[in-house]
Amino acid sequence: MTAHVHTVAFQGIDVLPVDVQCQLANGLPAVAVVGLPDKAVAESRERVRAALNALGLALPAKRITVNLAPAALQKEGSHFDLPIAMALLAAMGILPPGELMAFSALGELGLDGTLAPVTGVLPAAIAAAGEGRGLICPAPQGGEAAWAGVAVLAPASLLALINHFKGHQVLSVPSPQLAEDDGPLPDLKDIKGQESAKRALEIAAAGKHNLLMSGPPGAGKSMLAARLAGLLPPLEPGEALEATMIHSLAGTLDQGRLLRRRPYRAPHHTASAAALVGGGPRARPGELSLAHHGVLFLDELPEFQRGALEALRQPLESGRTTIARANAHVTYPARIQLIAAMNPCKCGHLGDAVLGCSRAPKCAEDYQARLSGPLLDRIDLHVEVRAVNPADLSLPPPAEGSAEVAARIAAARAVQAERYAHLAAGSNVRCNAEADGELLEEVAAPDADGRRLLTEAAERLHLSARGYHRVLKVARTLADLAGEATVRRLHIAEALSYRRTGAILRSSSSP
Repeated sequence: MTAHVHTVAFQGIDVLPVDVQCQLANGLPAVAVVGLPDKAVAESRERVRAALNALGLALPAKRITVNLAPAALQKEGSHFDLPIAMALLAAMGILPPGELMAFSALGELGLDGTLAPVTGVLPAAIAAAGEGRGLICPAPQGGEAAWAGVAVLAPASLLALINHFKGHQVLSVPSPQLAEDDGPLPDLKDIKGQESAKRALEIAAAGKHNLLMSGPPGAGKSMLAARLAGLLPPLEPGEALEATMIHSLAGTLDQGRLLRRRPYRAPHHTASAAALVGGGPRARPGELSLAHHGVLFLDELPEFQRGALEALRQPLESGRTTIARANAHVTYPARIQLIAAMNPCKCGHLGDAVLGCSRAPKCAEDYQARLSGPLLDRIDLHVEVRAVNPADLSLPPPAEGSAEVAARIAAARAVQAERYAHLAAGSNVRCNAEADGELLEEVAAPDADGRRLLTEAAERLHLSARGYHRVLKVARTLADLAGEATVRRLHIAEALSYRRTGAILRSSSSP
C-alpha cells in the first residue's frame, strides 16, 4: 500500500508542491527516505521513529520507503517530519488516507511526539488556499496560517492529531493574530536644531526616497534615522502580508503574528554580503528582504565591506534580490527605502581645526573612496548634518513633532496613491521613487522654467541619466508636499540641492 500526504518545498518566496509517498513492502526491515533530501530531511526517519515509540507505536517489520516527489527537487528543512509521519501512519492504517488528502502539512517532530515551529507556514498556507486545501501545522503557528483563510489544524503533538482524525477530540480553530504594539516610536521633538536634515527626512518619507546623511559623530544622524519609522504610513494589508511572508521564511515572526509596523532593519557594519542580500547554504533571505516595504538603515556606511555595498546596487533598482545557485535561482522581494549615515572622514571631524586629524583632506578622500559612484548615484537625497550648536541644546523642544510631519507625509502619500492607481493600475508603483520611464515623464514634467533649470544643471553638474531622473522624482515629491499639481522651478532647485556633485563631501563643521 502507498499513502500520500501533501507538503511543500521553498525556493525563495516561491512555494513548490511536494507529494510525500510512503510504501510498506516485504523485505528486510529498513526505512529509506529518497527524493533528494538534505541532511535535516534524511534525519527525519530517526525523529519519526522516536516520536512513534513515544506514542507506543512500533514501526512495522517491513521495508519502508518514503519518496519525496518530484525527486529532482532539492528538499530542505525539518518541516518534512510531520508529513512523513502522517504518510507512514496512513500506510499503517492508523490515519484515514482520504481525509489527509484535503490538507497540506508541515512541522518538526520532537522525540516525544510534540510539534515544534518551522519556517514558512504563512507562504505554505497561502499556497494551500490556492489549491483548495487546508493546512496542518504546529500549534504555536496556527494563528499565522489562519491569515490565509484556509481550514487550519494546529495540534500540539502527533497524538493530538491522531485523536482528531479518530474522532476522540476536536482541535480548536486558531484565530489570526497581530503583532503586539511595541510602544510609542521615537519623536522628532527629541531632536533640537538640524532643520535641514529634518526637511530631508520628511521628503524621503513622503516619496520613499533613499537618503544619505553625512556629518561628524554626535550630530544626530542615527537619531534622525530612528525617527523615520514614526513618519511612515502604516502597512497596507497586502504589504503586511508580503512582509510577514518573508519573516515567516526567515523564522523571525513573533509567535506567528502579522506585522503591523513597517520593518526597520539596522545591521552592523561587519555584516557580510550574504547577510545583507541573502544567501548561505540554504539561500535564506538577507537584511534587504527582511526590510521589504520598510527601511534598511546602514550606519557607518563606508565601514561596510565593499562587496556587500556593491551587492546593493541591483536590488535598489529592481526591488528584488536574486541568489544564484548551481541548481536554482532564488528570488526574494526587496522593495526597501535605504537610509544611510556616514562620517565625512575616518576621524569624523573634517575641517575642524581643533578635533580634525593632520591627514585632512587626504583622509577624507581615502575614506569616501570606499563608496562607489554608481552606489551614490542611486541615493536620491544627500544631506549634510552639521554638528549641533550648543546654543540649540538649551532651547525648548520644537513645537512640531512626528505627528505633525507624519500628517503632511500621509497627505502626500495619498496623492501619490491616487495618481498611480489611475495612471499605473496593476503595477507595483505606489510612490514617486518607484515611478520610472514614460510614467515619470508624465507625472513629473516640470514647467518651462523648471525644465530650463534642470537642463542647465544637468550639463554643469554632469548628472547621469539616473541622476537626472532622480531629481525629477524628488521634485515631484516636493510638489506633492506643497499641494501643487505642477513641478515648478523652485521644486527643481530644491531637488538639485540634495544631489551629491563633488568627489568630497563638504566639511560638516565649517560655517
